[in-house]
Amino acid sequence: MRLAELARLSGARLIGDGAIEIAAVEQDSRLAAPGSLFVAVPGFTVDGHAYIARALEGGAQAVAVQEDREALWRPLVEGGGADILVFKDTRAGLAKLAAAFHGYPARRLKVIGVTGTDGKTSLCHLLAHVLNETGHKAGLISTAECRIADEPLGDTGRFTTPEAPAVQSMLARMVEAGCEWAVIEATSHGLALHRVDECEYDIAVLTNLGRDHIDFHGTDEEYRAAKARLFQLLDESIDKGIEKTAVLNADDPSADFFRGQTKARVITYGAGAGDRARFPSVRGPFAVQNAHAALAVGGAAELDPRAVTDAISTWPGAPGRMEYIDEGQPFTVLVDFAHAPDSLRSVLEYLRGEVRGRIIAVFGCIGERDKDRRPGMAQAAAELADYTIITDDNPYSEDRDAILQDIADAMRAAGKKEGHDFAVVPDRREAISQALAMAVDEDAVLLAGKGHERTVHIGGTEYECHDPTVAREVLRSLRAGR
Repeated sequence: MRLAELARLSGARLIGDGAIEIAAVEQDSRLAAPGSLFVAVPGFTVDGHAYIARALEGGAQAVAVQEDREALWRPLVEGGGADILVFKDTRAGLAKLAAAFHGYPARRLKVIGVTGTDGKTSLCHLLAHVLNETGHKAGLISTAECRIADEPLGDTGRFTTPEAPAVQSMLARMVEAGCEWAVIEATSHGLALHRVDECEYDIAVLTNLGRDHIDFHGTDEEYRAAKARLFQLLDESIDKGIEKTAVLNADDPSADFFRGQTKARVITYGAGAGDRARFPSVRGPFAVQNAHAALAVGGAAELDPRAVTDAISTWPGAPGRMEYIDEGQPFTVLVDFAHAPDSLRSVLEYLRGEVRGRIIAVFGCIGERDKDRRPGMAQAAAELADYTIITDDNPYSEDRDAILQDIADAMRAAGKKEGHDFAVVPDRREAISQALAMAVDEDAVLLAGKGHERTVHIGGTEYECHDPTVAREVLRSLRAGR
């Protein structure tokens, strides 16, 4: 596509003749190659405008820049080194460029966006399963996995929504594969950073609203505002012959707020206390809630209710979300992504009602993030687990031992004694091994916080640790040694 056409479609101001043919849209200067358009995005630690020269050296033939960074890109204009697109906000511009470059794939799909604090990844996987099982080929973009029907698209192991070029590229692949629907997990980061703009939503779903990611958003109000963006995008999406619909959890106190964020039709759902028997195949604290949400989405999508219910009953679950590990052991082993106080508490409360023996919890807290999680998660474990092993969960550049001690100090403050009620085992693989070795008949071991993730990031290095895989290996070893 010619640069001039990209400028027109994205609303950018063009400096230059725009005759260049663009072969790729990139925001990583290391990926810049001949024919690419490099989009300079201000980051949290580095500014993409500082890497314009590197992108041009790599072969980029045009650059998209932000108005308020003119001091960094003005020399390009004066030197005539490249054609330039100027945006007020290059993050929002990146989504517009990516969508235009890929031919607006979301306009040829029916699109469901799911947001919320807890349960959204599982619901996305459930919805994709329901659509495929009822004969409506669907693609999935989630933090745990991206795929077309049963074909993985790679790009797993991330921590949040993919960047806009990846999102639009995957949507384009879905169109090529003949998909009718796309299901997109819209995280608060993805919404705030415009990664899921230009997705032309037809149905927007809220699971629930709690408190999370305050380190990034700053306040509860900003966190809620990021979630609200999904429902506002309903009103900006093109008409594809399906009524725009917001699907809201009537049991969540925030439902009325989100109702006010869109002009679209609103459908509500709720999970009554007696509904577990209706959905015996789904397990977990948000399982019944998500089953009801799936039924509501099915109604909005005009799917047969009986077919939707049948599909729910065959759902295998989402990777690393309430994932039970069974190697023939006489106790429960559960892997879950619970990495915040409320989500950890919910899973522990669920287990408390399911098992007769002890609950052994294994978890840590991510570095460089909201430190309030540490005492909150420790308090949940102190109240609901019988024994806790504190371990790594992506310390990143923060001091690993300091994170572990923050959690341990909170356990002590809750009246727990190290060696009797909890232990600190930094290496996550060893922590899992110790937890499984001490479990006996009817106990439950909860491996929380990492879910589908396959590595632990510590300092400038990482080590492999996929909780489900490590648990299976340890269980097999224990069984062989008996």
